[in-house]
Parts: sequence; structure tokens; C-alpha cells
Amino acid sequence: MSDLTPADGEEERERSYRGISRRLAAHYLRNLGGELVGTDDPAEATRIEGVDWRVELSAAKVNPAGSLELTEVTVRFVGDPDALDELVDAFGQKAMRAGG
Repeated sequence: MSDLTPADGEEERERSYRGISRRLAAHYLRNLGGELVGTDDPAEATRIEGVDWRVELSAAKVNPAGSLELTEVTVRFVGDPDALDELVDAFGQKAMRAGG
């Protein structure tokens, strides 16, 4: 992932979610108040910004068991700790319903 350095008073949190696409992760983050940065296509999005938070997305194929292949999306959240508490929880709920 690229450099997304937290400013003074900000925190960084990173989570990985299996079974969702980067497109779907970007869509969820837009629904939570974010805007895509550098593209209008959620499938190409690697950065989303909201009020008091920024997110970087990356995706990779993983093999958790045998020939089963899943997409794992890594989400790096940076921002105001209070904003991140709410954002990470809300995003996690959406991602778990979708991917498992």
C-alpha cells in the first residue's frame, strides 16, 4: 500500500476482509460518506476520503483451504480516532454480511 501517514492526533487501523471485492468495499465506503479519489469507478478505487478519515484499499487472491480461492480486501483506515471507531465498526458490519 502507498504511504498514508497519520497526522498528529490521528490513528491508523488495518483490517482484512475475505469474500468481498475492492469494488464492493469502495461502494460501502461511499455509502458511509466517502468520496473516491482519483477515479469514478469503484472497481478501480484504491483511495476513499471522508470527513475526518481516509482509506486505502488493496485486494489479493488468497487460498484459505485447498483449491478454494477468495478475494481478500485489505482496508487501511487513517483519521480521527472517534471517526474511525464508528467507521471501522459500520464498515465491518457491511463487509461481514457480504463476505463472511
